[in-house]
Amino acid sequence: MKLNTLFIAGVCASALLASCSPNTAKENQLKYTHTSLVDGDAYHFFKLVGAKVVYEADYAAYAETVAGSSQAKQLAAKVTEVYKTLIPALDSLATAGQVDFPILGAEKFVAPAEQRAAVADSTVVEAHAYSAAYSDDSYIHHVQHETAVIKDQFDRLSRNTNKALREFAHAHIEKIEEIYTLAGGKADAHAHH
Repeated sequence: MKLNTLFIAGVCASALLASCSPNTAKENQLKYTHTSLVDGDAYHFFKLVGAKVVYEADYAAYAETVAGSSQAKQLAAKVTEVYKTLIPALDSLATAGQVDFPILGAEKFVAPAEQRAAVADSTVVEAHAYSAAYSDDSYIHHVQHETAVIKDQFDRLSRNTNKALREFAHAHIEKIEEIYTLAGGKADAHAHH
């Protein structure tokens, strides 16, 4: 009887140990603890750039329809073109690094007319419930500022220890710099080593 008990206990222990693989433990850790496979700088890049690119692409699509000056229309078209192609690439890279994308809680662009309608329908009106009406100059200034932030993040990512992230940054930084100079920003003379 002792032999049968030991045999059954041995079979159960073997089955239990065989079912615990390091890959399963790694998957469960990533799944339940919300950790990612990228370092802190790359995670910050995905959170910041991931939120800004989606917002800016929607804002540019709106600006392209209402812009009065040719400079603003050209800038909006370029922003839409670059960021709409950048979003799927960011999504793929974030998925590979196990970072949530699209960014949860990121601000969504809402056209000023839609903002006013939403405020009119609500019962509580906040002090800054909707922004001022669109103007070409404010849009160009906005794009210059936001693209400078995105360009800085791409510059930082180009020095990351992860080879795939570095290659991604090097592949897209010229497009971001082109938007920046198109918006009136000054190209950094020391940017390319």
